[in-house]
Amino acid sequence: MEFLGFLGWGLMLGLAGVGSAYGTTIAANAAEGALKKNPGKSASYMILSALPATQGLYGFVAFLMWDKAAIAANPALYFGIGLAVGLVCLLSAVRQGMVCANGISGIAGGHDVQTNTMIYAALPEFYAILALVAALMI
Repeated sequence: MEFLGFLGWGLMLGLAGVGSAYGTTIAANAAEGALKKNPGKSASYMILSALPATQGLYGFVAFLMWDKAAIAANPALYFGIGLAVGLVCLLSAVRQGMVCANGISGIAGGHDVQTNTMIYAALPEFYAILALVAALMI
């Protein structure tokens, strides 16, 4: 049964990392296309492409903060929390990557949308932050 808790621990880290990898790739693919249209805005593209990377960091922070003895003592609880946090981070990073990709396209089209895009991108990120806080409150 102890295995279940450690599986949740690993899923939390793994799913958060996979989400960040997907989210940053979605935004970076848009940035690559945008560079062909408007290469002068590459710094804006890079900033927006990097935003979905934070969810992987949240999973990593929670992974480092959990106590192995506590996981072993209550494996079902930690499995559930780890799976939930991992899924929230995965989905929020992917969706954030989509928001950032749209912002990058807008910037490439000559629109001044970087600030608004960062605000919109913070909305899915908020739920990853809540998941991190919940995981650390255990």
